[in-house]
Amino acid sequence: MSRPESRIRPQGGVRPSCALVLEDGAFFRGLSFGRAGVTTGEVVFNTALAGYQEVLTDPSYAGQIVTMTYPHIGNYGICAEDMESARAQVTGFVVREIASIDSSYRSEGSLESWLLQQGIAGICGIDTRALTRHLRTHGAKRGVISSEAFDLDRLVAQARASRDMNGLDLAREVTTPEAYDFADAGTALAARPEPRFKVVAYDFGIKRNILKLLVASGCDVRVVPATTTAKEALALEPDGVFLSNGPGDPDPCTYAIESAKAIMDSGTPLFGICLGHQILGLACGGKSYKLKFGHRGANHPVKDLETGKVEITAQNHGFALDRSVFENKQFALTHVNLNDDTVEGFRHRELPVISVQYHPESSPGPHDSRHLFARFVEMMEKKKGPRG
Repeated sequence: MSRPESRIRPQGGVRPSCALVLEDGAFFRGLSFGRAGVTTGEVVFNTALAGYQEVLTDPSYAGQIVTMTYPHIGNYGICAEDMESARAQVTGFVVREIASIDSSYRSEGSLESWLLQQGIAGICGIDTRALTRHLRTHGAKRGVISSEAFDLDRLVAQARASRDMNGLDLAREVTTPEAYDFADAGTALAARPEPRFKVVAYDFGIKRNILKLLVASGCDVRVVPATTTAKEALALEPDGVFLSNGPGDPDPCTYAIESAKAIMDSGTPLFGICLGHQILGLACGGKSYKLKFGHRGANHPVKDLETGKVEITAQNHGFALDRSVFENKQFALTHVNLNDDTVEGFRHRELPVISVQYHPESSPGPHDSRHLFARFVEMMEKKKGPRG
């Protein structure tokens, strides 16, 4: 990523007017930054104080306009090392104030110029507290950002005509088109443990830091498309299978649900997070439902029911697993969200299967839950047997 000539925001003069309109008619007027024009998506909010670049490049945000509740965004610029995927994934970005100067020794350019390069429309100068309160009260809404037209009825109609997350399979849209082996070029070879395990990682919208932590745990990682069958995955003779995070509704991902069930029945160690957790829950006979406004941020308290410990977690999801899955006594509830008591994790009582709703790889967020990667390794070690 090349540094622009100036670290001051590239646009000169007064910013053009811009509007954010929700499907229920809520109207917010502000100023445009990034790409000018019109964009639509589900409007959600994230409560993290930092990590905006990881948020913007997380494929779990595909199809969404993300609002940052922290008021000042962009102050430390953009760094290629912090990308969670190859490009920006959000459809739009909403902030109270966009920083005009990026100040960090790691910065390789300003957030605003990067968003312009990525073709992402943004709106600043609105009351993000009011918007967040509206979404908390009325739920996540489809919306439109426009710097071209400000006719309320027309913009409301555009918002209502945009895609609804319910029933929307976005994993197919963000997954890798073909399988590949992941090598963490950011870690010195001498610092990497010798690989002991072969892991097949299903890409439903996988983040790079997940792959880095798997490599750091001693895994050779083969990343496969979301539609890979269980037969194809097991033919690679993995020691374990990982089901990644991703965007959208888990219900239409029937291909992934079928694969997860067959892999679980094979006895292969299985670890799911986020969308992968929901898919695994559906494979176990459970049901999912859409949360009112979702969990997105880096400060969500989760209780591990088996240890009694509380972990502060990073989260990004709009759907959750219903507790009806635990009517089947083969499955045990292991983690709950202390804010709303929703399901945050479960395990199979006999098979090597664990699953959590949150993001143990953080990025951004606290590292409280990274021990789960070691747990996955322990399951593979037990299945594989002692070192030869």
